[in-house]
Amino acid sequence: MTALSALQAFLPDERTALILLDPSTRRWLTGFPASDGCVFLTKTAAVFLTDSRYIEAAQNTVTAMPCREAVSLSASVKELAGAHGVTAIAVPGEQLTCAGFARWEKALAPLTLTADDALDRQISALRSVKTAEEIEGLRQAQALTDDGFRYILQRIEPGRTEREIALDLEFYIRRQGAEGVSFEFIVVSGENTSLPHGVPGDRVIRRGDFVTLDFGALWQGLHADMTRTVAVGEISDEQRLVYDTVKKAQQACLDVLKPGLSGVQADAAARDVIAAAGYGDFFGHGTGHGVGFDIHESPTLSPRSQDKVLQTGQVVTVEPGIYLPGKFGVRIEDMAHLIDGGVENLTKSEKTLITL
Repeated sequence: MTALSALQAFLPDERTALILLDPSTRRWLTGFPASDGCVFLTKTAAVFLTDSRYIEAAQNTVTAMPCREAVSLSASVKELAGAHGVTAIAVPGEQLTCAGFARWEKALAPLTLTADDALDRQISALRSVKTAEEIEGLRQAQALTDDGFRYILQRIEPGRTEREIALDLEFYIRRQGAEGVSFEFIVVSGENTSLPHGVPGDRVIRRGDFVTLDFGALWQGLHADMTRTVAVGEISDEQRLVYDTVKKAQQACLDVLKPGLSGVQADAAARDVIAAAGYGDFFGHGTGHGVGFDIHESPTLSPRSQDKVLQTGQVVTVEPGIYLPGKFGVRIEDMAHLIDGGVENLTKSEKTLITL
């Protein structure tokens, strides 16, 4: 069953349609990137609506469903609903703000518009299990990311700023053919490495620093996500201990990770290693998350994970860290593809501590 047919089967009857407004969900279903558009689904029909800026390219690209130009998305949805005998429209609850829902509700009247959280869960579950084509796209995205890491290792040196390194890395990845970058890169150094989501600034890299790089390439809408921490010159015994602890914690999770394991169990494999080393209070985030057409997707690897069991075909990050406020931090992150009995690690970059 395709993702499209699975969503159509989820609809209760012929008189109910589903509209999808989220850009990454639209791209997941159609393969086409657009800043504006809507997928209209009934049990037997599917149409991609978009405006004049995209319609020609969409008609030349999208094969899963016909494409129609829409001057007004809501008016086109209303027209399609009439043509298909639809009286009720469902929208995933997380795809509209309260104000957006009110506007659509008014525009579609007298049709009934319902925000359905169950649709969010259904779409999230379907998107979490990747097709063979999506896995190949994630491999390509990660290959570009690994290449970026090899490049930037030659460019990190005392005297350069975090911002310079981040821009250098982004420009290189784009030059190598990436569609874009997965997110705003995190490049932090010295005491700033204790900030899990620190922003690259004007701090100058110095000898004795850790430098943490969290980055990824975007390939055909699919996101890579990788973190490495490297040393610049000689570091302290404590820095080396923390690095080794994080590396062991990540490997402990990778060793047990497999379909059938819960997100809580996977997280515990890494968290227990860090806690046993005395750093449990300095690991505040989850061990990992799903990744695909969004940088953060289902499932999650965390103590609060609601995912009962992991499934074959999912791709998750494994990214434990230790962050000592005002001193330094370490994070190491790979992307793991869940296969029967274990994982395929899509990330090939070295994890033995690199000293530059």
